[in-house]
Amino acid sequence: MAADPLAPYNAKRDFRRTREPAGKVAKKGGNSFVVQKHAATRLHWDFRLEIDGVLKSWAVTKGPSLDPADKRLAVRTEDHPIDYGSFEGNIPKGEYGGGTVMLWDRGSWEPVPGKSADDLKDGHLHFILHGERMKGEWLLVRMKGRPGEKRENWLLRKIDDGEAGKGDMLVERALTSVLTDRSMAQIEADAEATQSLKGSGKRAFSDKMRAAEVHNAKVRSKAGRKTGGGALPRFVKPQLATLVDSVPAGNDWLHEIKYDGYRMLIAVDGAKVKLFTRNGLDWTDKFGPLAESIAALDLPSALIDGEVVALGEDGNPSFSALQAVLKRGHGAQRADTPFHLFAFDLLFLDGMDLRPLPTIERKERLEALLHDSQPPVHVADHLIGAGEKLYRSLCDAGQEGIIAKRIDAPYRGDRTRNWVKVKCVRRQEFVLVGWTKSKAKGRPFSSLLLAQNEGGAMVYKGKVGTGFDAAAMEELAGAMAPLAVDKAPLEVPRAEARGVQWIKPRLVAEVAFAEFTGDGRVRHGTFLGLRSDKPAKAVQPERAEPAPLPQNGVTISNRERIIFPEDGLTKGDLADYYARVAPLMLPFAANRPISLVRCPQGRAKKCFFQKHDSGSFGDHVRQVPIREKDEGWEDYIYVEDADGLMACVQMGTIEFHGWESRADAVEKPDRMIFDLDPDEGMDFAKVRQAARDIRDRLSDIGLVSFAMLSGGKGVHVVAPLTPGHDWDAHKDFASRFAQALSAAEPDRFVATMSKAKRKGRIFIDWLRNQRGSTAVLPYSVRARPGAPVAVPIDWDELGGMKDAHPFGIRDAEKLLRRSRELNGWGFAAQGLPGL
Repeated sequence: MAADPLAPYNAKRDFRRTREPAGKVAKKGGNSFVVQKHAATRLHWDFRLEIDGVLKSWAVTKGPSLDPADKRLAVRTEDHPIDYGSFEGNIPKGEYGGGTVMLWDRGSWEPVPGKSADDLKDGHLHFILHGERMKGEWLLVRMKGRPGEKRENWLLRKIDDGEAGKGDMLVERALTSVLTDRSMAQIEADAEATQSLKGSGKRAFSDKMRAAEVHNAKVRSKAGRKTGGGALPRFVKPQLATLVDSVPAGNDWLHEIKYDGYRMLIAVDGAKVKLFTRNGLDWTDKFGPLAESIAALDLPSALIDGEVVALGEDGNPSFSALQAVLKRGHGAQRADTPFHLFAFDLLFLDGMDLRPLPTIERKERLEALLHDSQPPVHVADHLIGAGEKLYRSLCDAGQEGIIAKRIDAPYRGDRTRNWVKVKCVRRQEFVLVGWTKSKAKGRPFSSLLLAQNEGGAMVYKGKVGTGFDAAAMEELAGAMAPLAVDKAPLEVPRAEARGVQWIKPRLVAEVAFAEFTGDGRVRHGTFLGLRSDKPAKAVQPERAEPAPLPQNGVTISNRERIIFPEDGLTKGDLADYYARVAPLMLPFAANRPISLVRCPQGRAKKCFFQKHDSGSFGDHVRQVPIREKDEGWEDYIYVEDADGLMACVQMGTIEFHGWESRADAVEKPDRMIFDLDPDEGMDFAKVRQAARDIRDRLSDIGLVSFAMLSGGKGVHVVAPLTPGHDWDAHKDFASRFAQALSAAEPDRFVATMSKAKRKGRIFIDWLRNQRGSTAVLPYSVRARPGAPVAVPIDWDELGGMKDAHPFGIRDAEKLLRRSRELNGWGFAAQGLPGL
């Protein structure tokens, strides 16, 4: 008698405690599929295909991606009964898979023409999905197992067709159930609904679930108002963001637009609405039409955190536009409101304090609460991870910057590093302490004197003389005149105090500026407007701190072990460097076969290259099978994310070297590298000139190239290529190019490795351009004294470099700032002309 395919499923569950269906093997011939979002020990997405009367199942750790470049790990799990395809609810803690389950997608599937479900036995399945979210062609491929490995690791990938997309938009935007339209937080809170709906069919399940939404806060609150109404929540101190100098990396952060307006806490209960500033001032009257729009939503008792903005002529939030509306007043009609609310957090709902909950859960509850809202009330969009891309796009669009928030952090009424802000331009608040008189007719003043509170005293910060139109000057003159005093309220250098009319330090202005000078003065300042939502005594300077290190799933042990004995640098220092620069390094290192230089006892002890995984690196380091000459197939190492980098560091890795092709197309090289290796003692100026000359020769044949300081002696000239040619053509071109240069200028260049022939010359190492060869990756540390770093460099910068190793692992913050200033070397280098 054939074994029961559901025996492992049934054996793992106590159906007296869990509401999951026991189920039996169904009749063969069905073609359903489901995806269930499952918050168990770790959040994952369970992908299930109906085959032979059961649901064949895989746990997809990061969720399905529409991007054909993303290969998602899918771990094969036990078969599930067909009835499980309608399960949504809570599995009790302590039970197998304990946690919340959402029916995230459903539909039907079919093999592509010429294929069948039987292909699974051979380790692959090419199929088409007809789901509500997942559509088009997909591929499942089983990875080669390691000795002793019990689980089956597969890869789930989207085929490039009309349903393909970019990035993680699918899992980032699809946050509610396709069955009940509930968020994970609502499902978790609604435990009784899971119990009452056991055994229902798909359509009945949906109908009964909607009937069971008596647990929903909105329903409860409406019922409460009929018997006397709920309570309007009180004001609480808002959480504030810390200014940092770079975007935090990793999927532990969600990123939102930093809106250019007034921070507001909105207390609401049905028709009762109050808007509070960040200091607790009641500004409901100032934003009357917006308050009416919020009241019309008939919301339950709630306290919402958000930003009130007005839109400029370009359609973007504009603080100047907001100021102008507040000055002239607003229309009485709600439909004509010039104000918009972008809500981004939910602190209280129907009497429940949500502040201890994680950020992502509060955001889900906010989205559920405002699901039916229309402009001018919006839920602020967010991205999980990908913060650097959002930051760059917003800066390019002239926006203020971004706010990054830890997805698992509670809400604190204070300034914390769980919320951080990264600004495109410097903007701060200053106290006005005087004005200089103007010689121009009709102009009441020439410039304003600025100050901030430091250490209990007012400190002079310079002047601002631009950003005023006639109306702003008239308003400022009127506001400053009653505050005029004879004596300066702070110390100001005599030269800058001439011709100044001093005023009491009461007015707060927002000013954009390029930087602070060495003596603490504002440089290239522009007046943006007065702020009345913050007292002058609270105005202090904002100094950008280093962005928080990414939280990751890799623990670094022995952090105090000395890795670079000459400098006392430790394994912890090395790990912190890679964690900081991961956003810069991963565009070059991710999804590319790599070789590692491992020095488990430090760089002065035994070091060795490693390109294969013996199974000791863990789940964060991936493997791609590559055929070797006459040796069959071997699993090569590659990484996908910062956790992969950190897992390698944990195993003693110092250097990362990469192939010139990607893991998903190893036979199609996508970049060409010429490593300029100078003779010992050669003047670095000659190396710089050689790199520029090679750049020019490549440009003559249509190839754009970039330079990279190797962290050793030389410079790499790197030409990104459009994949399409094979390794033979790649190697042949590189060889002939190097030999042609050597023949044309034999006194400068040599194209062979011979040390004897290199005397006084530069070896053009073209051998990196052959199958299986590697080159040190950008931002990799080198296992050399001083812990130098390989750094991509702008051609204009190259002329000022004295050697090929000016940066080390202590320079992570400098490299991050430099990357922003250079607009991210190489990030736009994809899709350039090929050979």
